[in-house]
Amino acid sequence: MIRSLRVRLMLAATLLAVLFMLALLPAMQGAFSLALKDAIEQRLASDVTTLISAARVEKNQLKMPALLPDEQFNLPDSRLLGYIYDREGHLVWRSRATQEENINYTPRYDGRGNEFASIREDNGEEFFVYDVEVKLLGGKSAAFSFVALQPMREYNMTLAGLRENLYLGFGAALIVLLALLWIGLTWGLRALRRLSQELDQIESGERESLSEQHPRELLRLTGSLNRLLQSEREQRARYRDSLDDLAHSLKTPLAVLQGVSESMAQRPRDRDQAWVLQTQIERMNQQISYQLQRASLRKSGLVRHQVELLPVVKSLCDTLEKVYRDKQVKVSYDIPELSHVPIEQNALLELLGNLLENAYRLCLCQVRISLHQNAHGVEICVEDDGPGVPPDQRARILQRGERLDRQHAGQGIGLAVVKDIIESYDAQLTLDDSTLGGAAFRIHFPAAN
Repeated sequence: MIRSLRVRLMLAATLLAVLFMLALLPAMQGAFSLALKDAIEQRLASDVTTLISAARVEKNQLKMPALLPDEQFNLPDSRLLGYIYDREGHLVWRSRATQEENINYTPRYDGRGNEFASIREDNGEEFFVYDVEVKLLGGKSAAFSFVALQPMREYNMTLAGLRENLYLGFGAALIVLLALLWIGLTWGLRALRRLSQELDQIESGERESLSEQHPRELLRLTGSLNRLLQSEREQRARYRDSLDDLAHSLKTPLAVLQGVSESMAQRPRDRDQAWVLQTQIERMNQQISYQLQRASLRKSGLVRHQVELLPVVKSLCDTLEKVYRDKQVKVSYDIPELSHVPIEQNALLELLGNLLENAYRLCLCQVRISLHQNAHGVEICVEDDGPGVPPDQRARILQRGERLDRQHAGQGIGLAVVKDIIESYDAQLTLDDSTLGGAAFRIHFPAAN
């Protein structure tokens, strides 16, 4: 499917222009052919008039001068042929150029006066014929047919030359027309190109709204987009504020409940109830933390960020190496310089922070981070040489609150947050086995449309 509006318009205009020219060519050729035939008819009529004016009847015999006023009849290789027939169709005179021509033509002396037609010989040669019936010559009664013939070769060559010139002329006109149309479309679509550039600037975070310097036909669209952008910003702000207010409003009651549960845990008979209470408090804390993280890391609807990956990865690994210095983790990078990923920086920090923290915590001594880019998008891969994840448990650990590692403290929401961030960017998270021996988390960001 052709996605360029300019190319679509050009193809439509080209098709219409070609169809118009294809319809116009036969009409022009037909009109020119009729005009050319009319000119030939008039010329032959004039030639026949020359023959008639030169003819004389003496003693019932037709007499023609040795030289005729029309020089074409006197030349042996002339293209103009002249014949005179009597009433019975017998040839009584012929011009010099007809001495080597055997034209199979028999006039019909039927009183119609004159006739313009075309004939075709057995050898395929064609002629235009102008036949005039004469009943009176020099004031004397006579009955003759004066015939002038002209080969159609010149006519056909003229038509062929015209056809070639028409094709060349129409082709050149079509090229010029399409060039002018391309220039016109380029100029006319500048407004859409400028609008596209402003949208790119909004996606990259360089501007917050579209300008009003657009044609009237686009002002309604740009106004709607600006209202949508403003509404999205306000909605995101209200969402974050609401969650912040909720977190603060629950903070004090949860702290009180935590204190009560700790007091109850000191009494042997209340330890079971205290454990239940602490479990529920922990779940509430998980829910609050999870929702706050989702609110702060959701992708904007129109803004598209580009973050250089390698500095972010190195910064996170430097921090984690200090935390897990006793493990002496060996980290390897397979990330090209100046490689970018389409995600906001805070979201990338949260996403990779969770994955790398899990990799450092569960690995034996080796972690690898790589990036692969192709026409389909960008893929980040975080691998370790730890115990890995059994295939039947891979879907479960991506659910909120689910953990396979029970030896270390945690709330079990890290991978769930990672999954939410990835889904908000229309990306995909897959989990499989690493060549290092542990787990390989792959994040695929599709190519931008």
